[in-house]
Order: sequence, then C-alpha cells, then structure tokens
Amino acid sequence: MIKDLPKKLQSLRTQHNFSQKQVSEKIHVSPSIISGYETGERTPSTENLLALSYLYHCSTDYLLGRQTDNSLYTIDVSGLNDQQIKAIIALVESIRSK
Repeated sequence: MIKDLPKKLQSLRTQHNFSQKQVSEKIHVSPSIISGYETGERTPSTENLLALSYLYHCSTDYLLGRQTDNSLYTIDVSGLNDQQIKAIIALVESIRSK
C-alpha cells in the first residue's frame, strides 16, 4: 500500500463533490474498486492512478507521496514584485471562475 494514498483519494473525491460511483464511471472501473482504493485494500494500476490524477487535477507524485503540494502546476514568481504577483493571482482566479 502507498502511504496516505487512501486518505488522499477520499479527500480529493470529497473536495470535488464526487461520489464513489461518479469516480468509478469517470475512470471506467466498478465502484467497489474505488472503495478498495479508499480503504487501502487495493492499489490503483498505473493507468488508473494517472486517470485519478487527471480527474482530481493533481500530480501522480502527490498521490504517491513524492510531493506534498497537490497542485499540478507551479509558477515561478521570483523576481516579481508584490503588485505583479497579485495581478497574476487575480488573473488565475478570474479564469478559474469562468
């Protein structure tokens, strides 16, 4: 079993307001398989791990515990001032809300 994977999968599913059945339909497996992933009784195949990372918008490294941040992308803001950083954050938020 991959450390903390069941907890992460359950947390991500609830954050995205999905039921286990919805997740199973989206990645084309049975609901009992999703339940097994979330209880730690099963470990996702590479294909299913990748599908889950796409579904939850996170990296496989996050799911596998190799990265503590669950963001898929990072932006290097070094060299920018506070006003420029705030403008980037505002842009991202405006795109996200559309």
